[in-house]
This record gives sequence, structure tokens and C-alpha cells, in this order.
Amino acid sequence: MKTELTQKNGKGKTSPAMGLSAQAEVSGNGKASGSRKKSLFHTEGFKGGVLLLPYGVVFSMFILVPVIIAIGLSFTYYDVINKPSFTGLLNYITLFTQDEVFLKYVLPNTLLYALVVGPGGYALSFLLAWMLAQIQAVPRTIIALAIYTPSMLGQVFIGVIWKTIFSGDQRGIINNLLMKMDIIDQPIQFLLTKDYFMEIMIFVSLWSAMGIGFLAMISGILNINDELYEAAYVDGMKNRFQEIFYITIPSMKPQMLFGAVMAIVNAFNMGWIGVTLSGANPTPEYSGQLITNHIDDYGFIRYEMGYAAAVSVVLLLVVYLFNKVAQKLFSED
Repeated sequence: MKTELTQKNGKGKTSPAMGLSAQAEVSGNGKASGSRKKSLFHTEGFKGGVLLLPYGVVFSMFILVPVIIAIGLSFTYYDVINKPSFTGLLNYITLFTQDEVFLKYVLPNTLLYALVVGPGGYALSFLLAWMLAQIQAVPRTIIALAIYTPSMLGQVFIGVIWKTIFSGDQRGIINNLLMKMDIIDQPIQFLLTKDYFMEIMIFVSLWSAMGIGFLAMISGILNINDELYEAAYVDGMKNRFQEIFYITIPSMKPQMLFGAVMAIVNAFNMGWIGVTLSGANPTPEYSGQLITNHIDDYGFIRYEMGYAAAVSVVLLLVVYLFNKVAQKLFSED
């Protein structure tokens, strides 16, 4: 080993200094490779990957994998008991050509409900957030908590309070008031007929729409630099409406985008309100039947999981398209 590392000088003698330098070079290379391996575990990319690993595992288990399974099942007939049998696009063809309930009730109801509750709840959230931002901190906190509470306990409130208010007998608050004022002679079945059911669903949904997006908007408005408003008034801004459109909204686009996404998701995921109000799925005469109710009907009542998966994939695509529109409107690019 030494003969390989030592070299001869011009007189034929070996040079100890050159041999030692060669040995140092070899040992230095070994240490460098070891340090590179050790430094890999101390890079920002590795640390970031470790921090994201728990989220990635949970995301894969509860979102990514179920979505992939649903897409796969949508091309099969699956009744939970027998093995899935491949049917190709039959479920999708049936959905858009033969499912009369979906085409006549579910799709129009879902679009009407989403177009009213989504933008309506979003605009109402921003308006209330802007109004609360104008008052002092203590009353703002109390009122914001009161407005936010229905989004957390909405199912309890709807199952108890709103069902009592719209109850179809004389003990119902609205029926009792109307009969005392001699406006009606018999109680109105608000929750059992199609004449009022969708309107009640929309009203209750708007009441409970002040969720996490509402809190994000309050935070966004409060974090806007006051100097921007002062400079805008110096430059000629004249009223509060100009303040909202030229300063407030452009300065809180991330919060606006987050609120829009949450409003879209909630608008397509509120079918439980109709079931809670009516106490049954499907709702009376399909008057409040939304696409999520249709999925529950076929998936957990009829146990046609393949068909229910196809409907859920269609819902996923619709929500994705609406989210893309929201990103186009409020993206900072």
C-alpha cells in the first residue's frame, strides 16, 4: 500500500512529503464524502420534506386514495356484497340520459342552490366582515363569535330551532303568529311541501354560511395598512365604496380567494340541511334534493356504490371548475 502512495524523486529516492500528501488527499476525500452524506440530512429540502410528511400521509389516506378509489368504482357496478364488475361508461351514460330524478330535480336544484348560497353567502360574509372591522375590538369579537357560532353548531340549531320555527302544526312559531293575525286558518306544512322548502333551505343556509371564510375576511381587512387609505384619500378618493373597491379588496386577495373556495365547497356540500329539515332523504317531492343527497340515496340507501361513485366524480369536476373560476378572479398573478 505504501509503495503505491510513495513516489520517487529525481535521484531514485522516495519523497516522504509527497507520500504523506497523497495519504492526506485520500483521507480528505473520504471525509468529504462522509460530510456530504451528513449534510444531506441538514438541507432545507430534507427538513421541509420531513415536516410535510405527516400532512402527506393524512392527505393520501383520507383524500387522494378515496378519490382514486371513487374514480375506479365509477366504471363498475358494485353493490357492496358482490365484487365490482367493470361496466365502462355505463354509469355516466345512465346519469345524463336516463336518470330522470337527476336531470329534472337534482341538477336544477343544485345549480340554483349553489348560485344563490355560494355568491350570496360570500358577499354577505364580506359585508359583515367589513362592517365589523369598523367598530371597536371588544364588541367586534363578541358579534363575530355570535355570527360564527351557527357554522359550528348549525346542525343542532337546524334540528331544534328552525324545525320549531317552521313546524307544520299550531305550535310552530310562524304558523302560530300567522293564525293569531288571522292571515291563515290552517297551519302551513312548510317542511313537507315543495312550495316553500327550497326557499327555507336557502334562507337557513345563508344564516349558517358565516364560517371560516368569514373569519379570514375579518383578518384580512384588519391587517390592511391604514396608510394606504390615507394616501388614497389624498389622491382623490371620495367615499367608502371607492375605498372598498380600490383599496380593501385588492389588498386582501388571498383572503378573498380562500373565502371564495370555502363558499363554493360549502354550497355544494350542504345537502344535509334539507335532510335535517324534512327528516328524510329524498326530500319532499325532491324539492330540496341536491347532488350530495343523490349520492347518499344511491350509495347508502340503495347500495349502488358504482353509480354513486360516478355521481361523486361529476360533483368533483363541477367543484373543480368553480374553484378555477375563483382563482382566475382573485389570483394575485
